Amino acid sequence: MKTQVIVLNGGSSSGKSGIVRCLQSVLPGPWLAFGADTFVGALPASMQASDAGIEFAADGTVSVGPEFRALEAAWIEGVAAMARAGARIVVDEIFLGGAGSQHRWQQALGGLPVLWVGVRCDGEIAAAREIARGDRAVGMAASQAETVHRGMVYDVEIDTARTESMECARTIAAHVG
Repeated sequence: MKTQVIVLNGGSSSGKSGIVRCLQSVLPGPWLAFGADTFVGALPASMQASDAGIEFAADGTVSVGPEFRALEAAWIEGVAAMARAGARIVVDEIFLGGAGSQHRWQQALGGLPVLWVGVRCDGEIAAAREIARGDRAVGMAASQAETVHRGMVYDVEIDTARTESMECARTIAAHVG
């Protein structure tokens, strides 16, 4: 079966978005890109600083509430529905819940050919990228660098601290069926 969905999981500022853009240029045919930032950006402002929605603490920790989880579940099902309708999709995610987060995606994507990709980046390097970006709570990258990978099972893993985005994309593309 041909890969229908590629799911990239890595901490904030690990380089996932750059890899996604490169994947879209090296993979044959069109691939849609969606990610955690897409979803959070679609939330109403009232949910972006609420204990029912999503909160970003000063130390970089992220907490989510029940309304966020309900909308996230609908969003995940929507991405899966697009894939079932024939779209090829790259998902740029941050599995804050580790294996539990992956399980939610596995349930929704059941029956679809999925390539699971771990995007690793040394916490210090990700933290430096975070500061350079200027659009993230300082501390988020360092706190997520390892935690998002706990209990995860991947088909392929890449390290963006040592490898450029295009080379990472080519490595991933080589695993796409």
